[in-house]
Amino acid sequence: MPDKELDGILNINKPLRMTSHDVVARVRRISGQKKVGHAGTLDPLASGVLLVCLGQATRVSEYLMGSDKVYRASIRLGISTDTYDGEGRITGQAEVTVARAQVEHELSRFVGRLEQTPPMYSAIKHEGTTLYRLARRGQTVARATRTVEIYALELLEWAPPDVHVELHCSKGTYVRSLAHELGERLQCGAHLAGLVRVASGAFRIEQAITLTELEEAFAAGDGPRLLLPLDAALQAFPSVTVDEAAAMGITHGRPVELPADPGAPLSRAYSTSGRLLALLRHDKERLWEPHKVFVQWGEDENNP
Repeated sequence: MPDKELDGILNINKPLRMTSHDVVARVRRISGQKKVGHAGTLDPLASGVLLVCLGQATRVSEYLMGSDKVYRASIRLGISTDTYDGEGRITGQAEVTVARAQVEHELSRFVGRLEQTPPMYSAIKHEGTTLYRLARRGQTVARATRTVEIYALELLEWAPPDVHVELHCSKGTYVRSLAHELGERLQCGAHLAGLVRVASGAFRIEQAITLTELEEAFAAGDGPRLLLPLDAALQAFPSVTVDEAAAMGITHGRPVELPADPGAPLSRAYSTSGRLLALLRHDKERLWEPHKVFVQWGEDENNP
């Protein structure tokens, strides 16, 4: 077991049938770390990129969650279910007589901004209770729509009754809901038969590791090398290198004056040795105040 807290991000290729919480529990056991959390849920029937944060990286998970996603989905036409996926109760069946051109036309209509209603079988809470628990009791409640954006939606393969697509979308997009709505538009019904998250922001499935690979690495004492630095979640923000006096002020929570871009909402602050010190926020007095401090004064090798 590691003798100190590990900080970093793991790009895990989540297997089918495991919940995101199952993966977190497995990572916690393998790494011996207590502070572990995921940055964006994947359903048990989905596989692919699941970002898991350890230690201080749990404090930047919100920036990982907010990133765009890329999925490859298999949609089965002709069968509707109450969960909008293959695990639900069948609510309708119809013969599939649509042509490829019809499918492509309807898919094109999803591209852009759209209002999406979360499915009842989802982890969203209603008055303190998750929707899927209410659904299992036979209850249906009104759900507020949310604005999502589909940046691209490509038909990869038309193999009736299956439609294989790749979509690039904003956070919070329910691919199950998209599959269900496609079936309604084609008047034959549909459900999500398979889903792989191939990218979450800059993190891609080609670089993801399996839980078995993680376990083997930690067993060999080489696990920490698989951790990506926590600032991998912050690359959308500009960076600035600060001198010793500014570093001391930042790590003590004091605002500092820096030559950073005031048009940026946040900025990364690094010590002269290249260590990430904090995430800064620009205030109204043209100063940069610590938003999230990741090290304490004296922890950096160049500091006293």
